[in-house]
Amino acid sequence: MSARIVSITPFDDQKPGTSGLRKRVAHFRQPHYVETFLQSLFDSLKGLQGQTLVIGGDGRYFNDTVIQTAIRMAAANGVGRVIVGQGGILSTPAASHLIRHNGAFGGIILSASHNPGGPDGDFGIKYNASNGGPAPERITDAVYARSKVIDRYLTVDTPDIDLAAIASLEVAGMAVDVVDPVADYAALMESLFDFNAIADLFAAGFSMQFDAMHAVTGPYARAILEGRLGAAEGTVINAVPLPDFGGGHPDPNLVYAKDLHDLVMSPEGPDFGAASDGDGDRNLIIGKGRFVTPSDSLAVLAANAHLAPAYKGGIAGIARSMPTSAAADRVAETLGVEMHETPTGWKFFGNLLDAGRVTICGEESAGTGSDHVREKDGVWAVLLWLNILAARRQSVDEIVQAHWATYGRNYYSRHDYEEVDTAAANALMDDLRARLDTLVSEGFEGREIVLADDFTYLDPVDGSTAAKQGVRIGFADGSRIVFRLSGTGTVGATLRVYLERYEPPAGDHDTDTQEALADLVALADTLAGIASRTGRSTPSVIT
Repeated sequence: MSARIVSITPFDDQKPGTSGLRKRVAHFRQPHYVETFLQSLFDSLKGLQGQTLVIGGDGRYFNDTVIQTAIRMAAANGVGRVIVGQGGILSTPAASHLIRHNGAFGGIILSASHNPGGPDGDFGIKYNASNGGPAPERITDAVYARSKVIDRYLTVDTPDIDLAAIASLEVAGMAVDVVDPVADYAALMESLFDFNAIADLFAAGFSMQFDAMHAVTGPYARAILEGRLGAAEGTVINAVPLPDFGGGHPDPNLVYAKDLHDLVMSPEGPDFGAASDGDGDRNLIIGKGRFVTPSDSLAVLAANAHLAPAYKGGIAGIARSMPTSAAADRVAETLGVEMHETPTGWKFFGNLLDAGRVTICGEESAGTGSDHVREKDGVWAVLLWLNILAARRQSVDEIVQAHWATYGRNYYSRHDYEEVDTAAANALMDDLRARLDTLVSEGFEGREIVLADDFTYLDPVDGSTAAKQGVRIGFADGSRIVFRLSGTGTVGATLRVYLERYEPPAGDHDTDTQEALADLVALADTLAGIASRTGRSTPSVIT
C-alpha cells in the first residue's frame, strides 16, 4: 500500500522541552497538530528506514488515538517494525528497557508525566533515542526546525489495529508486535534485586501499600509486588490505569498522595508506603514516622546500593540535578566515586550513564534511577528500598536516622508557584541574573554570599554546554537558595524555589523542615520579590 500525502500548514508552537512536547489535550486535537509533530520527527531521524520503533504511553486520554496515528505514519515513512504495549500501555522506564532490549532505533512515548489527564487535562509526546534515553538537543532542535517549515505528512489508509490482544500483525507491510507491557520489565527487575529476600520480608509480616494513582504503574506493581514477591492482595491500590487517572492528579507528593501519607503515619497503617506517577518514572517513599525526601532518598539509595545484587560490586558514580540537595555529594565523597551536578532533565544523565561514569542518578522532583535504563524509574526505586529494608531489617526511619548520623542532614524543601504569569516570572528571573555580581560583592541583608550564578553545565563526555539552567545563591554558612522556571506545566509558568541548609552529623536532625528553613524562605521572598512580582503570598505546593 502506497503512502498518502496530506498537505499541511506548519504550527509555530512545537518546540519540544526537556520532557518532549506538552500541551492541553484540546491543543493536540487541532486538525493535523499531532501529524505535523510526528512527521517533523520522522523527517529529522536519519537512517529510520527499515528500523524498529517502540510506541506506548501512560494510558491517559487521547493515547489510543495518537498511537493508531503514529503506527500508520510509521508505516508510511518506511519503518520496518513497531513494538507497542498491549492496550497502548508502556511505562516510560519500561519503554526505555524495550528500546534497549530489542536494539530499537528509538521510541515514541505518549505522556505528560505527572500532569492531570482527561479531556480537559494534558497530553505529551516525546522521542527516546536508541540508548533508551530522552532525545538529545541536536534531535529536538532538528524536529523544531522542521516543524516550522513542514508542508506535508505521510500516512496510510488502514483501519485501527486491535491493541487489546498480544499479537503479531502487519500494517501496510510494516510488522507490528503488540507485546505484554510488563513481562520484560519485570524480568529486568528480578535480575537486579534479591527477590527471595524481599519475599521473605513480606512473609515475615512486613506490610506496605503502593498507590498507583490510577496511572501506568498499576499493572507493573501488581505483577511484581503481589505476583512475584508475595505481598498481600490489595497491597497495590488504584491499580487500573484510567484515561483521567480517576479524576486525580498523578503526582506522588505529599499534596496529591496525602491519604497514603496519613495512612502510613497512623498506628494501624502499613510499615511502608510508596507511589508512582502518571508514566511511572517518579516515586514517593514513606516509612512509619518518616517521609523520605527525594534528595535524601537518592543519597540513602546510593549509600546502600551494594546490598542489591546488581550493585554489589559498588557504583561508578552519582549524578544529581543542580536543584537537588547536596546530600548525595557527601555519599560520593565517602565512597570515593565521581559526583556530577547536571541541569534538570534526565537526558543530561544519559551521556554519563552511557560512558560508565555514573551508576545512580536522581532529581529532587522524585525521579531516581540507575544504569539499568535511561530514564528515571519509580518502581525500581521502590524495589531498591525494599531490597535495603530486607537486607538491613531496620525501619525506614532507622535507616534514615543512621544515614544522617553518618553524613549529616541537608534540610531541604521546594516551593512551587504554579501558573504564574509568564511575563512576571521571566522578569523576576531576569532581575536576579542582572544582580548576580552585586550579590557576591555586597551580600544581602547582612549575609555573606559566596556563590551567585546562572548555572551553566559543561558536559564532561561530549563537551556540550547548557546555559541559564537556574540561579544559584550560596551563602557562607553552606545554605543555598535556587530559583528556576520549570518547563513541565502547560499553563503560565511554574516558579520553583529550592531551599537548603546543612546540619553536620553531630547536629540536631529532628527539627521540622519548614521551621529549619524559615529564615531562608523569608530571605528568598525578599531577595526575588516573589510576592510583589507574582501576586502570590504562599506557594501552590510545598515538597
